[in-house]
Amino acid sequence: MSLTLAFGEFGGAYIPEMLYSNVEEIRTRYLDIIAEPAFQEEFNNLLRDYVGRPSPLYLAKTLSERYGANIYLKREDLNHTGAHKINNTIGQILLAKRLGKKRIIAETGAGQHGVATATVCALMNLECIVYMGAVDIVRQAPNVARMQMLGAKVVPAESGSKTLKDATNEAIRDWINNAETTHYIIGSAIGPHPYPDMVTRFQAVVSEEIQLQLQEKTGKDHPDYVVACVGGGSNAAGAFYHFLHDERVKLVLAEAAGKGIDTGHSAATSILGTKGIIHGCMTLLMQTADGQIIEPYSLSAGLDYPGIGPMHAHLIKSGRATVHAATDDEAMMAVIDLSRSEGIIPALETAHALAILDRIGLKKDDHVVVNLSGRGDKDLNTYLKYIEENNIKL
Repeated sequence: MSLTLAFGEFGGAYIPEMLYSNVEEIRTRYLDIIAEPAFQEEFNNLLRDYVGRPSPLYLAKTLSERYGANIYLKREDLNHTGAHKINNTIGQILLAKRLGKKRIIAETGAGQHGVATATVCALMNLECIVYMGAVDIVRQAPNVARMQMLGAKVVPAESGSKTLKDATNEAIRDWINNAETTHYIIGSAIGPHPYPDMVTRFQAVVSEEIQLQLQEKTGKDHPDYVVACVGGGSNAAGAFYHFLHDERVKLVLAEAAGKGIDTGHSAATSILGTKGIIHGCMTLLMQTADGQIIEPYSLSAGLDYPGIGPMHAHLIKSGRATVHAATDDEAMMAVIDLSRSEGIIPALETAHALAILDRIGLKKDDHVVVNLSGRGDKDLNTYLKYIEENNIKL
């Protein structure tokens, strides 16, 4: 199934003139290219044989007993490279080759998209440059090492808050200076059109599998809820895609409240944000009255972003999706809980989705799918530091 995605008042392509030909080439060609049988065959073969899809849909029995509902975890953490990001990078690297690009750039926050991009560049023997905030380089050191092991050049972003927003700024500058030879693999459902649409389509395999797997396990072709964390929003976009127009399915987003929504140290974009332009698209973002970006904060590098994907902005504004914000402390408690109750250490981003399950009004026998978008290996140093600083007894 291929859907026409709605962005309402959001989206668009607000780009420098020097990038117009690149973005326009992608816009006019990507749908035809990804619909080609040869593309689909290569894409699906790599998802199966290289990524390891389909990822399991796991009934979390302890969580289910606690909430009185059927809580399923879509195990994107079991993909090659440890997160959902690889789905999109496989698709975009195949597109880049068909567009004749020889050089790949990317931005990354938590490092999972950087690792996934470095992985597919190694696979396809293409040059890879990954921009990453200097702060994130320190707190996501294992993923930096993985990128370098795979042959990528990791370039620190030293401006602003030295996190994901600033890494994206640097990647866009690079793209402007090397437009003819370079394809920018954007990792989230953000950026100038057609990127939010394209990334969502490559991630749609997640909801396609959820639909089939739930039918297999329960006889029901749709869940009652799909819950996913959101920064830019690629994992949520993929988990929602096949249910966007199915009103039986409630779509729930979890964003990062950081130290608290009203503390000035938060990344709760949809709650604190207003309509504006960031990184090439109109969306909701955290900004001052005169349009200056407010620096976001989250312990989670992947959610430490002042904007949200335009599709999600539209889903929230139209009432199709609801959003809740989880603090650092709530997310950390969810990490420890899932680790001890189900034997699964989730990524800190994913933990925000687990942390809001008690707020969405679950009823007995509801079928709930939480998109477990990544594994927690990359966050172990953050977890251990938090546990030590807060004198948590394990």
